[in-house]
Amino acid sequence: MDKNRKFLSAASRYYDLSALGNETDIIDADDLLEFLGRAATCAILAPSSTQRQRILGMVYNDERLGQLDYLSHFATHSSILSKMYRAQVIRRDMDLTQFEDSLADHQKAIMGDGLTIFQRALIEHNMVAASQIYSSIYFTALGQLLGLSKEKTEKVASKMILDGSLKACIDQVDGILCFDAQEDSHVKKLMEWDGAITSFCMQMNSVVDQVRQNV
Repeated sequence: MDKNRKFLSAASRYYDLSALGNETDIIDADDLLEFLGRAATCAILAPSSTQRQRILGMVYNDERLGQLDYLSHFATHSSILSKMYRAQVIRRDMDLTQFEDSLADHQKAIMGDGLTIFQRALIEHNMVAASQIYSSIYFTALGQLLGLSKEKTEKVASKMILDGSLKACIDQVDGILCFDAQEDSHVKKLMEWDGAITSFCMQMNSVVDQVRQNV
C-alpha cells in the first residue's frame, strides 16, 4: 500500500504493526519503533481528510513518538506530524528538507499537477490551517503563504472544496477564498474526540498488560 501510494491505508497498517508490542514480546522494540516512524511518514504524506486527521491523532498521542527524534531517518517526523495534527501553518525550513531527504524514491514522485507528494500534502495542510486563522483571504495573499501563484492556489482550493477536504467558497470576482465558520469548531471537536478515544485505548492496553503480568 505504501509503494502504491495508498498512504492513508499504509499509515493505519504500519501503526497497527507498531502496537503489536502490547500483544507479544516476539517483535523487537526497535522494529516496532520503525513501524511507528513509517506510520508517521505515511500519515504526513496522505491527502487531507477526516480519516487522515484520525491517523495523525493516533500517532501524535502515542507515547513513543518522541523516541523518533533519536533516529536519524525519522528525526523531524514528530515535529512535522505534531504541527499537522494541531492544524498549525508549516513554513519552509530545514526540518522539511531533512524530511524530504528521508523519503523513499516512490514517496518523492512528482504528480500530474507538477508537485511532489509531500509538497501537495503540505499545501493542503496549510490550506486547512489557514482556515483556522482567517475567515476569508485574498488568493494573492494565500498564494504567498503557500508558495504558489494566485492561479495555482485557486486550483488547489477548488479541488479541496470539491472533494470535501476544505469547507469554503470562492469569490472569483474579488479573488477571495471565504472559509466556512463551522470548520474551526469541527476540527477542534474532532481533535478532542480523537484524543479521548486514543487515551481510552492506551489505558485499556495498560490494564491488559498488568493483567497479563499478574497471570
